[in-house]
Amino acid sequence: MTRTVVVTGGGTGIGHAIATRFAEDGARVIITGRRQSALDRAAADIAGNVEVAHFDATDADAVTAFAAEIGPVDVVVNNAGGNTDFDRTSPNGLGDVADSWRANFESNVLTTVLMTTSLLPRMNGGGTVITIGSIAADKGSGSYGAAKAAIASWNIDLARQLGPRSITANVVAPGYIADTEFFRDVLTDDAKDGMAASAMTRRAGTPQDIAEMVQFLASDRARQITAQTFAVNGGEWPSR
Repeated sequence: MTRTVVVTGGGTGIGHAIATRFAEDGARVIITGRRQSALDRAAADIAGNVEVAHFDATDADAVTAFAAEIGPVDVVVNNAGGNTDFDRTSPNGLGDVADSWRANFESNVLTTVLMTTSLLPRMNGGGTVITIGSIAADKGSGSYGAAKAAIASWNIDLARQLGPRSITANVVAPGYIADTEFFRDVLTDDAKDGMAASAMTRRAGTPQDIAEMVQFLASDRARQITAQTFAVNGGEWPSR
């Protein structure tokens, strides 16, 4: 049976790699995002059954409308987000600080909660919800790290809620991943080399590294794995 997989933020970087991996397995893949052009390019790049849904996942009405039309879903991958502070100037007063924290909360937490909540009634038993977290939740990174830490906590309650339906919920937390738009192309080569060297593997992660972990967690091999956060960071921040 063909599975239906929804990947938010599926137009570029990690989301693009995840969508590609599921398409390779023959799934029906729906990629969502705010930029129509990025979604269209991704759909053209990915060989397989790929559909595009253009909307802002912080907009509750838009998410509701999407969920109403999608039909049954097997896998939800919450990849949309990022550090919105990279798009802002340094805060000048408490108003700017409040705006900064709200922006990262909405981009990383609200998008995930709205999308997941809207799709849960449509999810088939044996499905999975996977959310992309970040090493920043453990290492600390202002409002962005706090937002990703909130996702990890929320995921535990989600897994408890979904367990009786045989639906799993996990977080995949990348370290430094090259070939994405995360740092807005502002990193110098020395900075990139330094971040890669901080991993025990002495290399940067790739979007494909994350895609493989996501694909595994959505497979039949991982049906007893839920409520967990999996670090994919080359040993930069060890866990036990």
